[in-house]
Parts: sequence; structure tokens; C-alpha cells
Amino acid sequence: MKEWSLITNHGLVLAVISKNPKKTIREIGDEVGLTERTAYGIVVDLERVGYIKRTKVGTRNEYAINHEMPLVSRLSDASVGDMLALFGWKRRQETKKTKNLQEVSPS
Repeated sequence: MKEWSLITNHGLVLAVISKNPKKTIREIGDEVGLTERTAYGIVVDLERVGYIKRTKVGTRNEYAINHEMPLVSRLSDASVGDMLALFGWKRRQETKKTKNLQEVSPS
């Protein structure tokens, strides 16, 4: 039987980032079971459409998730934050600076 997942690789990458926004692309790929190149492509996709924002900190990247972004589905009005809550992500108190784009904190 072919292995499959109910959550897409894009959703899994987002969940990994929600647990640790300081992970490298290689670490993200390893956790999801993807090559570094595939993980990078997914991060670029997520950033391009506004699910995440990438910030350079020294030689590394840190990620912030737009938790209010709607899931792309005609069947649901749930947000990304609602989906990530299923993975154990908890919202931090919002400030003016983080109203729509919130850095996630590990559970």
C-alpha cells in the first residue's frame, strides 16, 4: 500500500515551522521527510502567498506565521492558526506589532 498523508507537505512544513521558527531548511525537510530542495520550494511557496514571512538573522532565517491567513478551501472558513492548533501550537498575546504576522512559539 502506498504511503500517504491527510495533510499536504505544505501543511506539514508549516506545522514544523510553528514548532520551531528557527529551524533550517534542511532540518525542516528532514522532519517532514523531504529533500532540502523540496522543502526550500515549499517555504518559497508559503512565503509568496503570505502564509509565512522569512527574516534573515545573521546567517540564518527565522520565520513568522500569518496565523489569520485563511486555509485555501471552499469547505472551511478556518484560519492557519486554527489548523496549527491541532498540532499543539498556541497563540501568544498579540501586540500591535504582531497583530497579523505573529512569530510562533513552541508548545
